[in-house]
Amino acid sequence: MKVFLIQKIKFLILVFLIFFSLQKGYSQDDNFWSRVRIGGNIGIGFTNDTFNGIIAPSAVYDFNNQFSMGFGLNFGYTDSRNFTATNYGASLITLYNPFPSVQLSAEFEQMGVSSSFEIEGGRDIKDDYWYPALFIGAGYRLGFVSVGLRYDVLYDDDKSIYASPYAPFIRVFF
Repeated sequence: MKVFLIQKIKFLILVFLIFFSLQKGYSQDDNFWSRVRIGGNIGIGFTNDTFNGIIAPSAVYDFNNQFSMGFGLNFGYTDSRNFTATNYGASLITLYNPFPSVQLSAEFEQMGVSSSFEIEGGRDIKDDYWYPALFIGAGYRLGFVSVGLRYDVLYDDDKSIYASPYAPFIRVFF
């Protein structure tokens, strides 16, 4: 488990270095920080007996008016009749705006999950593991706010903490 975590951290550092080295291809008159936007998203999902929510602060770099890429942190919580889980992790975010009011997104998340399943007789089954998610989304964008729906293409009914591979989102970047 520790080796796996170290590999993921090394991967994120490599992506981080590549991301920041890309900005050197632009004019030196460009101020790097003027192209960085801070924000994130909030997501909720629910069925008859399940609630899940996520808060994910992030930062993206605008390569141009259409394409942005960045990193985020994730924290989520799921609660159902006999199951609770907390997840935490990091994500790599890509945003594409083919039109000013349309935002397409791809977001890879690597999450640590701590879950507890209560069975009859008062016994709990606890599990801690890492879970990848790859969300593909589309939303309506108005200024610095996007509202839409995303789909986890890696969704695993046995391991995912989400009730469904579909998750609505509200994403804000300033």
